[in-house]
Order: sequence, then structure tokens, then C-alpha cells
Amino acid sequence: MLVTEVDRYIEKHQLIKPNSKIMIGVSGGPDSMALLHYLLTKRSLFNLDLIAVTVEHGLRGEASLQDVEYVRNYCLQNQIQFETKQINVKEYQKAHKLGTQEASRILRYQAFNQLMKSYQADYLALAHHADDQVETVFMRLTRGTHLDSLQGIKNKRDFSTGVLIRPFLSITKETIEQYCEQQGIIPRRDQSNEQDTYTRNYFRLHVLPLLKQKNPNLTETILHMTDKIAEDSQYLNIQAKKLSQELLTFSRNPKKVTVRINDLIKHPRALQRRLFHLILEYLYEELPDRLNYRHENQFFDLINHHQASLSIDLPLQLEMIKSYQFVTFQFKEDTKKNYHIPLIIPGKMALPNHDELITEVVDTIESTEDTRSIFYIPIINGQLPDLSVRSRLPGDRIYLVHLNGRKKVSRIFIDEKIPLAKREQWPILITGDNHILWVVGLEKSDRYMQVEATQYLKITHRENIDF
Repeated sequence: MLVTEVDRYIEKHQLIKPNSKIMIGVSGGPDSMALLHYLLTKRSLFNLDLIAVTVEHGLRGEASLQDVEYVRNYCLQNQIQFETKQINVKEYQKAHKLGTQEASRILRYQAFNQLMKSYQADYLALAHHADDQVETVFMRLTRGTHLDSLQGIKNKRDFSTGVLIRPFLSITKETIEQYCEQQGIIPRRDQSNEQDTYTRNYFRLHVLPLLKQKNPNLTETILHMTDKIAEDSQYLNIQAKKLSQELLTFSRNPKKVTVRINDLIKHPRALQRRLFHLILEYLYEELPDRLNYRHENQFFDLINHHQASLSIDLPLQLEMIKSYQFVTFQFKEDTKKNYHIPLIIPGKMALPNHDELITEVVDTIESTEDTRSIFYIPIINGQLPDLSVRSRLPGDRIYLVHLNGRKKVSRIFIDEKIPLAKREQWPILITGDNHILWVVGLEKSDRYMQVEATQYLKITHRENIDF
């Protein structure tokens, strides 16, 4: 029964192509061992290159190490390539203030990603099944969720160098256990699965048995619902992806997304919501459990709020930053990196915000040139000035003769309507004794305006356009 149903499911959803390299996540438990065995039976027929991967979480001591050896021996007996990765869940959990399950999942997928790249694998196959799907749907319902999440676990999605697939999503746990017994597979058992301290286990042990008393066909009912939601969502997502090409600006280094508010709010709220979730899917390697409908509501509050500058925290250090007519999504750790770099004279230098400064020694000042993007500094007695470029610091001020005083750099940013997301990395040209000469592209010090010379240092700013 398992083979027939999984064959049908793989063909229906086109999950696996012949002549592929498949990495399989194998814990040693019944689900993953059944998947490994199933794919082993298809290896010759479809010319599959199989790699089993066991991630050791360091949570169950000797039992966990025995799981690794069990899978290793099985692979050795069946001539399957085997890899194992150790992860430190407790350390990561403590450092990032996460629950055990969430920390484990993040590190596990990081390990899979590294190995996928190492082997240039086409697929990562995981053994989630129909009962996992039902648990996921009800967990998301109780937490509060959006429509897409009621699709449950996706049977395939892009991941690392290929595609993450779940060939067992249409079969039940009972079917898997029967298959193991029929094939003589004696899997390892994780005793922590019988403890209800984790939310998923609580649903599995207490909630779903009660619901199945009322509806013995609960699994089939939920799978039917998730299929229909997936079909509807697919259409809406196609429309949203078309719209995203017009409205969203995606950056890779650092990873962020920007959208102009006035363009966004012209479209139906349903598509605005879809775009919000497309942004999250792009930025997160794996959507965190803590995401819920409140974050979606915060997004709508942000884009419709009268205040020009706002920021809202999302899980795992992601921020939504509103600055005038733009909203930028980016991780906090990418916005707070200070820099201080000696200016290259002459030459070109790329700055951390991806702007560029070009320096050259010239004999005259061209008065027709763009005065905002070019700065001339007189060279006194043939001595090149000692200059650096840095990010802004608290309390920064620039001296302006025409004001007969100093002006805060923060005020310059406000007056020029510089988006919040750009301010932390905005280049500032300083002297060796830390006097600000130029808030690059915005405001220059009058320090050298009346000084004449036979040669000048010409500094040209080329801006990286993100908006």
C-alpha cells in the first residue's frame, strides 16, 4: 500500500526526476528509515544517487550517538553514501533565546544546506507524513495564522542547490509502521516523542486522538482541505509574484527588501498580504514558529500610519522600517555594522553600503560639475591630506561657516529625507583629527572654500541606488 500510494503521489506532484542526486534526512526512526528504504528500492530503476544524512543534536546523550551508528551501519550494508553532522542546540538556543524545537530546526536546516552545497544535490528528501500535516494545521490554527499556512507542510519547495521534497505527505503514520514491519526494518525510537512537553507532541498525544473520535476520517478531511487551499493559494501567489516584480526591490548583500508604500496600497489588501509573506519567505531561511497574524496586522498598521518614521521588530532580528514613502525589511545585524576606512588616494574604493568614492589629483576646479556628488580639497605644499571615510557616530556634527556654527548630521538626514535604513551606513568623510568635511552627497564643510591652490584632490561620489 505504501509503495503504490507514494509512487502515485510522486508522479502527481512531479517530485523526483530520474538520474538525480537525492540527500535524505535520516534520524533512524520509523518514518525516515521507511523513506530511505523506499528510495533504495527505486535507486536502480531511476538511477538515483542517494546520500543519507543524520544530524546529531547533542540532546539525548548516548542514545543519540547510537542512532547515528544505526543509520551508518544500515547505509554500509546497503552501499548508501552516509554523512553525519553534529550541531550544538543548547548553545544556539541560549545565544538566540529560542525554544529547543525551533533552535533544533534552524540548525538542522543549516546543516542540510551546507551538505546540499557540498554534494551539489538535486533534492533533499524528508519523511514528514500525513499525521504530521494534520498536527501542523491544528498547531497553526491555535497560534493564529494566515491562509497559506493552512496548506500545512509543502510537498516541495526550493532549497539550497535544489528542491526540498516530502514524498510521504499522503500516507499515515500507521501505514509507515506497517511498511517497516513488512520490510523487516527495526527502527530506533526517540523516547522524547512520548513526552508532551513539546507543543507538537501534546497535539499528537492528546488533541488529535479526541478529534479522531469525532471524525475517524480526520486525516483525509484535513488533507483534502490543504489541497484545496494550496490550489487557491497557488493562483493568488502567481498574481502576487507578478506584482512583486513591479513593486519590490530585492537585495542580496545584505539581504533585504524595499517597497514604496504609495505603490503598494493601490492594490487589493489580499495582494498586499501576499506580498508581505513573499518578502518573509525570501528573507527567512525557514519561517519561524513565532510568526503569526499579529505580525501581519503590524505590517498593515505600519504602511497606513501617518508617522513618517517607524520600525517594528519581527522574529529572529528582522525589522520592518518605515522611512517616509518606503518600507524596508532587513535584519538588525546588517544595519549596525560601523566602519572606518582610510581614503585611497588616488583610486576607487567601494564602501560597505555599496557606494563608490573615486579620488584623483587635478589642477583646476570644474565649476559646471555636480556640486553635491563632487568635493574638491586643496593640496597644500604638495602634501596629500590624511582622510578617512566612516559611518556616522552618535552626536556627529559638521561645521558650516554660513550657519556660523555646527549642524547635527542626524538633522541633515531628516532635512534630506534620507530613509532610516540608509542612515547607519551613510558615508562621512573626516580628517585625521576626526573633523567632518563631508556628509557625502549631502552637506560639505566650508572649511576649504576660500583656500586656493595649484592642485586639488577631487573626490567623486557614486551612489548605489536601492530605491
